[in-house]
Amino acid sequence: MRQIIIIGSGPAGYTAAIYAARANLKPLLIASSVEAGGELMNTTEVENFPGFPDAVMGPDLMFKMQAQAEKFGTEIVLDDVVSVELTGDVKRVTLGSGAVHESLAVIFATGSAYRKLGLEDEERLSGHGVSWCATCDGFFFRERTIAVVGGGDSAMEEATFLTRFADKVYVIHRRDSLRASKIMQERAFANDKIEFIWNSEVVGIGGNEQVQNVRLRNLETGEESELTLQGLFIAIGNDPRVHLVHGQLDLTDAGTIAVDGRSSKTNVAGVFAAGDVIDPTYRQAVTAAASGTVAALDAEHYLTTLPQSLLERASEGASGDLELTTTA
Repeated sequence: MRQIIIIGSGPAGYTAAIYAARANLKPLLIASSVEAGGELMNTTEVENFPGFPDAVMGPDLMFKMQAQAEKFGTEIVLDDVVSVELTGDVKRVTLGSGAVHESLAVIFATGSAYRKLGLEDEERLSGHGVSWCATCDGFFFRERTIAVVGGGDSAMEEATFLTRFADKVYVIHRRDSLRASKIMQERAFANDKIEFIWNSEVVGIGGNEQVQNVRLRNLETGEESELTLQGLFIAIGNDPRVHLVHGQLDLTDAGTIAVDGRSSKTNVAGVFAAGDVIDPTYRQAVTAAASGTVAALDAEHYLTTLPQSLLERASEGASGDLELTTTA
């Protein structure tokens, strides 16, 4: 049995692991079998993470975080969590391999997933003109022509922010009116750099090494056209990865895991959450890392309240882990 299991391997998960490992809690971190490192693995240069004045590639940053967590004693497993049992003093985490790990505390740092258009070239050109984060990538589009897809507050905020860098920002929306709040609409309409393309959807993205154009379909007429640009920002929302905790943890109206105030404490004792899975607003690597710190410190404090007998069982680390086997 473990003292702490961390589910998720983005900035929140790795930072929580660094703090927990330095506290000699011997954490086990469950990283995804295919998405270890989180969204930053799909990012090119990161210029706004403190400590890297010359920028750092997203994957390099995550590898450094992983190495730092392992240096202090974190064990990392590349597998997917398929179910969790969170009630009681001892939590159980079941992996796709069939292995079952027990712990006294669990930190969820499962992040969120940007909603995608579902186009063939969307993934291929991710980080090469296709982005889901204006704050992260807007600087790379100085004096360029770009487009934002969406009609809500996030899309208007992204479009307005991007006018600081781009010469021209198109907003592509499926309807003839916006869902954004009145004040966000007014700011976008008043900006000379922003032009709206109504009743249209993106049906294709063109370009070999970089985005060069998008293909649009007018939803009223069915007519298709091509729009030349160098960047496409997709702002149609994001979904917190909370499928594992439905029915076990309280969620907010935004769909994130609910925590107590500025802490990482969920409604279940011994269960904590950090990063984008609790944050519908900022969703930055640095805020996720800070949130991971909070979760590790909260978990460490929680462990001091448990009976000594439980702590002694967990102090042996992985020796209490179970392996489930199946027969055909």
